Amino acid sequence: MVSVVLISMTAMFNLKSCAPQPDEIEIGYVLWDCANASSHVVAAIIEDEFGMNVNLTSVDAGPMWMGLARGDFDAMVTAWLPVTHDAYYEQTRDDVENLGPNLDGARIGWVVPSYVTINSIEEMNEYRDEFGGEVTGIDPGAGIMSASEEALEEYDLDFNLLSGSDAAMTAALERAIDREEWIVVTGWTPHWKFASYDLKYLEDPRKTFGEEEHIGTFVHPGLNEKSSDVYQLLDNFYWTPEEIGVVMGYIEDGMDPMEAARTWIADNRDRVNQWLP
Repeated sequence: MVSVVLISMTAMFNLKSCAPQPDEIEIGYVLWDCANASSHVVAAIIEDEFGMNVNLTSVDAGPMWMGLARGDFDAMVTAWLPVTHDAYYEQTRDDVENLGPNLDGARIGWVVPSYVTINSIEEMNEYRDEFGGEVTGIDPGAGIMSASEEALEEYDLDFNLLSGSDAAMTAALERAIDREEWIVVTGWTPHWKFASYDLKYLEDPRKTFGEEEHIGTFVHPGLNEKSSDVYQLLDNFYWTPEEIGVVMGYIEDGMDPMEAARTWIADNRDRVNQWLP
């Protein structure tokens, strides 16, 4: 069975920098719905096709990149570039190997329910009271939170940015929608909330959140020597927002992440076979 470990940023930096065991693959991921889905899918394939043990460790974005650079992790499939994780990549680029995108069409920004009558971040100050003067965010180490801080300054917004978690953010969004209240939250695509609720991105004319992004696969140098099969799988791994959305939907409906991954794999063998060595 895949083991999943929840670990804080402080604890991550206190881990001993020891190389993963030869018969085990260590995968780090941020606890976002898209990362949860993609990481479990590749973990299930590695276990079921190659007979190796996989340890999945959930961390903040900074420790994920630093852990990969140090060799605490063999791989990650949740790098948001060129904007969201750019600062982390710049710090570690000499110690990680970029295998390229595994999903195109990703984006980040601020999201509101479709019944909110404004369409641009530039309009937010005029409706501060309707929004309660708050932008509901996620964990403070996330790249989208840094971009949100920049947006507050760039647009001179009289708003507070609330940090929390993905789960807390979506819970606040659901409560607001149930009451037809105004709310603005940090958002990204792919995410299951766009299938569950009628939402829209606020326009960002100053491009504070950047253009369209991709999600990339990175490995620790030497993975190819440790397991050429795993390396080739990760190098081949590429899917669409619609495909990852199915797995995210399974998990959101209450299915265990590994069960969701294996269910999708069983239903999409032709696609999975394209990734195998």
